[in-house]
Amino acid sequence: MPFGSEYRSDLRVLFVDDDPALAALVCRRLTQRGHKAMVTDSGDDAMARVKAGGVDVIALDHTLVGETGFDIMARLGPRDARPPIVYVTGDSDARTAVNALKSGADEYVVKDGGEEFFELLIAAIEHVYERWRLKRIRDEQQRAVREARDRAEMLLHEVNHRIANSLGLIAALVRMQAAAVRDPVAVQALQETQARINAVGGVHRRLYMHNRVGLVALKDYLEALADDLLTTLTDQERPHRLKVQVEPITVTTDKAVSLGVIVGELVTNAFKYAYPDGAGEIRIVVKREGDDAILCVEDDGVGFDPAAKAKGTGLGSKILRALAQNVQGEIVFDVSSSGCRVTLRFGLDARDRGETHAFSAPLASDGPG
Repeated sequence: MPFGSEYRSDLRVLFVDDDPALAALVCRRLTQRGHKAMVTDSGDDAMARVKAGGVDVIALDHTLVGETGFDIMARLGPRDARPPIVYVTGDSDARTAVNALKSGADEYVVKDGGEEFFELLIAAIEHVYERWRLKRIRDEQQRAVREARDRAEMLLHEVNHRIANSLGLIAALVRMQAAAVRDPVAVQALQETQARINAVGGVHRRLYMHNRVGLVALKDYLEALADDLLTTLTDQERPHRLKVQVEPITVTTDKAVSLGVIVGELVTNAFKYAYPDGAGEIRIVVKREGDDAILCVEDDGVGFDPAAKAKGTGLGSKILRALAQNVQGEIVFDVSSSGCRVTLRFGLDARDRGETHAFSAPLASDGPG
């Protein structure tokens, strides 16, 4: 049977020993058991037979002419590159057996010429082969699982890559449309739409950056989102600065999408209303707080009265409330602080717990558009 093939009861056993009488007895007992025995007294011949692929188990004597079993084992190589080995020794010193196992033997038998020796040898040969066979099956199964997982991750990575590219194309088309219109209200609406698309697309671009399927590194994601928002929203009338302070936290994909859109809404609102007389700073802060996370978006602008009528369509407020529910959190406006500060606290589930996250986000001054 070729080395590495499936289990068979008629094992091909190579007995390496320079005692012809003992070798003949071993061969007869193996044949009676249903196995096929091959005998050699040479390390070179043993190497050639193993290389030819016709050996299932090697029974290797310790003392040979001009070499030892240790020498032959060293030439045969590591366990995963050759058949299993039963080391046969007439030395009753336990250190010889221990050294044999350390040198790569799978089992050992002390030969004393008695009837028990043959039974022990055959049992050891069958045992090491079965153990080797089961290990090969397990290794094959584990390799198949790894390959299937790698294929699935590769396909999922490709899907997310294409989704991110498609969303990027849509955002570019929206940006071109905004540049082509003259109505300030329409331009503003298109810019806000572009920011929302970028928030979702950014999640897909970063899903596999840290080799953790389904998780997003929040710091990298929000820093990239802030760059996109600056590019989209900054103009001569709104040359604001955007500062990001995020602790190293990972969140699940669906949570990252909701948080990204929330940040986009709050930052967009701050750009629109916080600093009507000039440039100012807008801050995005994420902190850990026990089993919860806090997001804060804040500015030092003219402030915000949550009881006042919304200046825009009110769509921003609806989006904030809906997405806060998605992450089982609540949007809170801090009217006691100077400028505007909006905070979102939400709990962390089991997948997030590895790195807790907090979101504390101050909003723009005159309220969600």
